Amino acid sequence: MFQPACFRENRIEVMQEMMREQPFASVISLQEGEIVGDHLPLVLHSESSEYGVLQGHINRANPICKKWDADTELLVIFQGAHHYVSASWYPSKQEHGKAVPTWNYIMVHARGRLRLHEDGAWLLNHLNELTQQQEHGRPMPWKVSDAPAEYIERMTRGIIGVEIEITSLQGTWKASQNKDERDRGGVVRGLRQEGSDHSSVMADFVEQRLG
Repeated sequence: MFQPACFRENRIEVMQEMMREQPFASVISLQEGEIVGDHLPLVLHSESSEYGVLQGHINRANPICKKWDADTELLVIFQGAHHYVSASWYPSKQEHGKAVPTWNYIMVHARGRLRLHEDGAWLLNHLNELTQQQEHGRPMPWKVSDAPAEYIERMTRGIIGVEIEITSLQGTWKASQNKDERDRGGVVRGLRQEGSDHSSVMADFVEQRLG
């Protein structure tokens, strides 16, 4: 993706933390000459390599199982906070009018090599990890073992494990860094006034870069 220097995030640990916070990713692959997108939750194992390894699962009927191009890396897209930024929020707009709207966003692109898993033990371990990741902190967290073993075994036969060894990471944190401190402050105020969860999260990102 295009990355102006002022928006570029190179710290691996920062990108990995965002991937954990936003685990539902778009997986883009080349399948018999066609670009195809799939969408699935992933578990990041950051300790497995320099950039980490992603694990997930897909329906056994998914064409990627037979059609993916093993010679072409996959692109995995993690989208974080994003929000429209009105030009009216910039104090400088009131002075000279030279301002246009934009869109702030947090994004990570991971590229890597795909490996498929059909082993029942691998799949069960992955399902336990994915469930723990999503159920953590709930008052009554659901566990895979809560369902009958024969039912889980039958459901598991319908899926295939996905493992992507990450070979590169790109992070873009577009949070008004290209504006001066006064206009960034105007963006924070505008986002706070919007009053939504999305605007509040983006206001926090912009505010972190003030000063």
